[in-house]
Amino acid sequence: MSESSFQDEVLGELGDDRLTEIAGLLGTDTAGAKEAVAETVGTMTGDLEQKAARDDADGEEVRQALAEVAEPPLQGVATLGGLGGLLSGGMMAGVLAKVSKPVANAVSKKTGIPAATVSRVIEMLIPVVLAVLAKRASGKAPGAGTADTTAGAAGTTAGAAGAAPGTSPAQGGGLADLLGQILGGGKK
Repeated sequence: MSESSFQDEVLGELGDDRLTEIAGLLGTDTAGAKEAVAETVGTMTGDLEQKAARDDADGEEVRQALAEVAEPPLQGVATLGGLGGLLSGGMMAGVLAKVSKPVANAVSKKTGIPAATVSRVIEMLIPVVLAVLAKRASGKAPGAGTADTTAGAAGTTAGAAGAAPGTSPAQGGGLADLLGQILGGGKK
């Protein structure tokens, strides 16, 4: 499968206007803004993957949020377009907000951009990241085999939702597969 990276999808979803706004915030051009966004999103997804792999309360929260994002929207909400995905991302929005400070600090150390500025960029990125997560979970992401991904997401969501609290996230591969699907395999 030709892999469309998560970072590329976030950049595509951002659009030129918001990318220009981020460039202004960072005091750079759009190429610099793209690099900063890619670095930030890469760090964010890496942090989510690490947390999801842990067998603690943070790991359980990330796994539940990912399962929630993968659930199909309620009947009748489909006409609202992307809103269904954003509504189902409520728990994930909270998870992303929690990881924003450590991600901002990590990106700041790596890029030299002040952590406060990176935090402002993250605030702008969270709704976009939620939209891309929802698209990937539903199988509508570019570069994802729609029928394949949708069937896989449905199967793994059922497995994730039925998993007992405290069970291994990779049990049966269900949640690990879902995480890989949504975040694009995530190996950096």
